[in-house]
Amino acid sequence: MNGGDGFGVYVHIPFCASKCDYCAFATWTDRAHLMEQYLAAVEREIERAELPAATSVFVGGGTPSLVPPERLAALIDTIPVVAGAEITVECNPDNVDSALTTAYASAGVNRISLGVQSMVPEVLERLGRRHDRDNVAAAVDAIQTAGIPTLNLDLIYGTVGESDDDWRSTLEQVLELDPPHISAYALTVEAGTPLAERRADHPDDDVQADRYEIVDDALSAAGLMGYEISNWAKPGHECRHNGLYWAQGDYRGFGCAAHSHSAGRRWWNVRTPDRYIDLVAQGASTEAAGEELDEETRRFEGLELRLRTREGVPLDRLDGEALPGIVEQRGDRWVLTRRGRLMANEVSTHLIV
Repeated sequence: MNGGDGFGVYVHIPFCASKCDYCAFATWTDRAHLMEQYLAAVEREIERAELPAATSVFVGGGTPSLVPPERLAALIDTIPVVAGAEITVECNPDNVDSALTTAYASAGVNRISLGVQSMVPEVLERLGRRHDRDNVAAAVDAIQTAGIPTLNLDLIYGTVGESDDDWRSTLEQVLELDPPHISAYALTVEAGTPLAERRADHPDDDVQADRYEIVDDALSAAGLMGYEISNWAKPGHECRHNGLYWAQGDYRGFGCAAHSHSAGRRWWNVRTPDRYIDLVAQGASTEAAGEELDEETRRFEGLELRLRTREGVPLDRLDGEALPGIVEQRGDRWVLTRRGRLMANEVSTHLIV
């Protein structure tokens, strides 16, 4: 999982058919007419960047699977990669068919992240999700038939109105599909989203803690081992691109609102696709703003990120003796227990920089 010595590329596709009620990402439902101009601008910026060969590529959004698959494959082909690089595309289950997966496989895509969120129609409706849960199995079949070796199913728990039985049903249904990787995230309320305005629909912390224990038990029993608080995988299917982020590796983001990092400097692009297209056409910088991390901040962030993973942190970087039942010693490192994973933000205040 260590990705600190690699180099990643992230491509942001900002187009969506509809906006989920909890989503605060830079996405638009009314800019499809800009799609070809936007993709051409991303390709132009990639070509100008003179990138080193990437060890991982992640195409996220938004909904990348809304882009015609041959067109997205052509964009991916412009990114230089090392042999065996991990290449991931996020997809909506409703957009996935054999034509799409075949085109992706031809471009070297070897990992699909499928936005399932829930398998219970009422819960999907509460989340503002529009996809048909019955299309999930068909999407998984198309991915496997195309020979794409790694598949991640993305889930969300803690929606108001979701019962423990609903959550168990979602887990049972997705595990029947035998995915090698599952990500499960607690629903969070982001400022400016429709969910933020509906206070009665804000998730309950205790309920989310219970749901976390349910998912951890179910996935562990199915042979998917937790390697980060929100991620479980069969051996060899851990997400290398995320590992790069957690190891504070260098990566370059392309497209509107995409973030980049190099040797302690972070920066991000302008937020709207319109502005991004214009700047690329002018040959101007697409950077909106950035920040330089001092050494202490960078060390703390590195420890905070590692604390969330199964690798944990060195013994001399955390007063673990004062946190019984919350961390446990494994060799020369402190690692969060399950109880500790539910308190990770609090535990990070005990880190020793």
